[in-house]
Amino acid sequence: MPDMLAKLYDLPDLDEPLAGMAAGGIDVRAALVLEKPAVLAWVAARFQGWTAEAEVSFSRLPVACHVAVRDRQLLGFACYDAACRNFFGPMGVEESARKQGVGRALLLSVLHAQRAQGYAYSIIGGVGPAEFYARTVGAVIIDGSDLGILAPLFTDRALNNPIS
Repeated sequence: MPDMLAKLYDLPDLDEPLAGMAAGGIDVRAALVLEKPAVLAWVAARFQGWTAEAEVSFSRLPVACHVAVRDRQLLGFACYDAACRNFFGPMGVEESARKQGVGRALLLSVLHAQRAQGYAYSIIGGVGPAEFYARTVGAVIIDGSDLGILAPLFTDRALNNPIS
């Protein structure tokens, strides 16, 4: 899965997606540090391979994990500066909440946060749905990034290869 690059100085507006989510009773925002145990348990139950990165995002100031919440129930999360500085991801949305704009709102919320911290670009690491990122924020694939930062895990240098 390749990495993609998104221009943070040319992002779509955030107000419209947040208003759309709010109209459906969904709050998209930066997570509170006190929510860390609940968010990590939710991630571990649904996206086990991303728990470590989600945990790291709570060690950043400001917290680098954004959440989508409806009726005190977590619907999705998105992180940045987790695997590496200036990286977006991971992001995951509850299966029942997909195709409702939650992923788009989370993506834009995080990318706007990165821009507010002074980044000009964001690297979207190891993308699955490249079309989603291209359509939503104009992200482009970074040539030669198929293994990206995970390349050492596919070599004999890996301590305990969790990928294979």
